[in-house]
Amino acid sequence: MLIRRTTFKLYPNARQAQQLLEWRRLHCYLYNAAVANRRTQYKQFSHSVDYFEQQNSLPAFKEMWPEFKLLGAHALQATLKRVDFAYQRFFKGLGGYPKFKSIRHYSGWTYPCKQSWRALTDGRHGRLKLANLGEIRMRGQARTWGTPTTCTILYRNSQWYASITVKCEPKRTTDVGAVGIDLGCKDAVTFSDGQKVSKPAFIAVGERAMKAASKVKRRKRAPHQKADVKASGRWRKAAKKIAKLQRKVTRQRNDWMHKLTSDIVSRNSLIAGEQLNVKKMTRKAKTGSKRKRQKAGLNRSILSVGFASISAMLEYKTVEAGAIYTESPTRKLKPSQRCANCWALTPKTLKQRVHVCQHCQHTEDRDINAAQVNLSWAQGQGTDLLSAESSSSTDCGSMRQLGAMKRQKLQSSNDGISSFCKAG
Repeated sequence: MLIRRTTFKLYPNARQAQQLLEWRRLHCYLYNAAVANRRTQYKQFSHSVDYFEQQNSLPAFKEMWPEFKLLGAHALQATLKRVDFAYQRFFKGLGGYPKFKSIRHYSGWTYPCKQSWRALTDGRHGRLKLANLGEIRMRGQARTWGTPTTCTILYRNSQWYASITVKCEPKRTTDVGAVGIDLGCKDAVTFSDGQKVSKPAFIAVGERAMKAASKVKRRKRAPHQKADVKASGRWRKAAKKIAKLQRKVTRQRNDWMHKLTSDIVSRNSLIAGEQLNVKKMTRKAKTGSKRKRQKAGLNRSILSVGFASISAMLEYKTVEAGAIYTESPTRKLKPSQRCANCWALTPKTLKQRVHVCQHCQHTEDRDINAAQVNLSWAQGQGTDLLSAESSSSTDCGSMRQLGAMKRQKLQSSNDGISSFCKAG
């Protein structure tokens, strides 16, 4: 059984919408209260508050604030769990220090079990029943329906949504093909057989429309909290227009990525990609750099294609189809520099779009050659040479080599001491 998530759009009536907004406000207050409690306890009393301590204080909290009783105990515990998760990320160095949430940007709340809600649907439209609220009409369709487990209520752009996770057994069909892929900015996906999928045209159209709308927005009176200046009505209208354009491009991109990855999985049972650290690839230019605009344009191109999303979709869709998706170690393999014919390295700059091997004179398009290298690595070709290179390099496995050298040196010194003692 696999866990899959489906999002339905909710259509509450006026009374239900008002109640949902009130519950969202209360959950936001609880989140901020939990953050404030942790800060105060640590700063004033040097006491680290954990999730269980805050969870055990919920009954007394609800006695003091009776309006929280309608929300359900498990939903309140899930909100406290969000606070704990934020602090855990901070302690692991994965995020910043948790901040207070504004009601304008607070997304919603979660029902971690089926105690306070019920999905009255078979996967296509239906109704959502919430405790102390009633039934809400919802629209949406799940590709594979199963047993609902959790429900998250979301508020996005003045619209309500229900994100429901289900335990199911999704099925996909696949073929016996094998293909390597290379992701890029100009050609979004390049296949090892020579086919290319260009970057969708709607991305450029949407960027031009948002640029023009942003120019109009800059001419309006923007809000300035420190100067106690409120935004004008025209500025708010322009901001809504930009948000609408962004949502449209996001929906188009998601639809394109789902169709593309589904088509790849349906035709191939072995898909070879590459490991890409998109977070580091899209970092800002260093302070004092003269190429800030070029780096910003490159980051925008990478993010507009959706490298990480394509890889994630291929990963879970191959699991559903019983296929294999593997990613080559990019830093060790260097697909853009390696020849798919003789497996030798030929250094190239980003301007060189044609691969011409210095050793065997093999000539091929740069992206096609990289996709062929990924496929060859996935099929087991060149792994001996790659392991030999990595064992002799100082970049890969350096800590392991350093440890081996230290153990060898320590062993030799111990042998020398023991022989000296025997001789003495």
